[in-house]
Amino acid sequence: MSKINILWVDDEIDSLRSQIMFLENKGYHVSALTNGYDALDFLKENIVDVVLLDESMPGITGLETLGKIKEIDQQIPVVMITKNEAENVMDEAIGSQITDYLIKPVNPNQVLLSLKKIIDNKRLVSEKTTTAYQQQFRELFMALNDNPDHRGWADIYKKLVYWEMEMQKADSESMTEVLSSQKAEANTEFAKYISRHYADWLKPNAKDAPVLSHTLFRDKVFPHLDPNVPNFFILIDNLRYDQWKTILPIFSESFRLVEEDTFYSILPTSTQYARNAIFAGLLPVDIEARFPEEWKNDDEDGGKNLFEEKFFAGQLQSLRKDMRFSYTKVVNHNDGQHLVNNIHNMMNFPLNIIVYNFVDMLSHARTEMEVLKELASDEISYRSITASWFEHSPLHQALKKVADKKINVIVATDHGSVRVKTPVKVIGDKQTTTNLRYKHGRNLNYDPKEVLAFRDPKDAGLPRPNVNSSYIFAREDGYLCYPNNYNYFVNYYRNTFQHGGISLEEMIVPVARMVSK
Repeated sequence: MSKINILWVDDEIDSLRSQIMFLENKGYHVSALTNGYDALDFLKENIVDVVLLDESMPGITGLETLGKIKEIDQQIPVVMITKNEAENVMDEAIGSQITDYLIKPVNPNQVLLSLKKIIDNKRLVSEKTTTAYQQQFRELFMALNDNPDHRGWADIYKKLVYWEMEMQKADSESMTEVLSSQKAEANTEFAKYISRHYADWLKPNAKDAPVLSHTLFRDKVFPHLDPNVPNFFILIDNLRYDQWKTILPIFSESFRLVEEDTFYSILPTSTQYARNAIFAGLLPVDIEARFPEEWKNDDEDGGKNLFEEKFFAGQLQSLRKDMRFSYTKVVNHNDGQHLVNNIHNMMNFPLNIIVYNFVDMLSHARTEMEVLKELASDEISYRSITASWFEHSPLHQALKKVADKKINVIVATDHGSVRVKTPVKVIGDKQTTTNLRYKHGRNLNYDPKEVLAFRDPKDAGLPRPNVNSSYIFAREDGYLCYPNNYNYFVNYYRNTFQHGGISLEEMIVPVARMVSK
């Protein structure tokens, strides 16, 4: 590796010769100057990796020099070194985008540590992260083979997401590939686990079932509603657990996290089924029985999520809860602006439900629009674009307007999504549904090893749209394609984010409780 070039600017540079020698013995190349004017001329002609800058110098001060350095190169790291401990000086230096701040007298190890933080930070983080993951790799491997229950699977998935996000910081291609293989293995075993246990979870009085979509309000929301303060239940559609972890720091600027957990989305992991189940507190087969006019099957005309408010009122009635609530759905920019303008009025309700559709729309738009395929080409960029959206969203603006009030916030989703890579061939008649991660129809032909099938939809808590209808669900990263124009659809949908099937990413989803700071 070539030597790192340090520029040290101090009007008493002769007194620092021993420190300069110390750094040079550590492999750094140090150029020493006594004033800001010479430093600026030097930076115009030479490549410098870090500037060590004295604050108190005659002629042009360190702060003045700092401003002009940033005009030459906005990105160059600058460490301010000063005898002046005045808060206003520190504030001004930090506001001018210094990288570090040292108080004289400094010893050589202080300077070395600062340089390591700046220059070697990425390498050190990468080495530490890959070493730590290597140590936990075997633990995760053993957990996968230890017959985990639904709590164990949630824990495994959380750990995989943690390491996925740590590897993003480390930027280690080889270890990222190892982690991807382990995650793929986990999804394979998870699909087997769901195949064995899912139907049992749905039986009345099921023992040791996880919190599912239709029990979310009962188990995770109603017990925590404070009758003395406004409560906000925010459902961000199609939000994976890793996307939640990406936007959590933005929430944390205004709210304190009280509890973070996960629950299991029902199958199909799609808006029509999972979200309606959340608000109705019922499985889809029971929603159809109780609300036959409002429930729409995939092959029926009409909106599939138009009656969530009515479903929720029905859930309150069934539980004998007398509670005033507001319901707001945001599906476009105008809805978002209305939310911002109306958020203070919601403070008059004990419970406010906000359904925000952006992430789901992003997922679908990414499939259709080439530019979004570039912007969200993989999980890392998908997380990044989600964080950018939330930071600038009307939802964030609205919450900031009431963050200084005493409120409770519960954030959840209806399902996640998975990046599909493996085509699975399915044959069906004209009535077969078009979703890539699940299908139902009367004459489905498929390889039973590649899907989870329910010949009787009631076993999965689902309506039977037609006589002899059955459901199949894609597993892991598979996506269901018909033989007609097979190669075209395989290539068109490969590496798109889809939902409706069985994967850790789609089924194990976040629910978090926060309070005002």
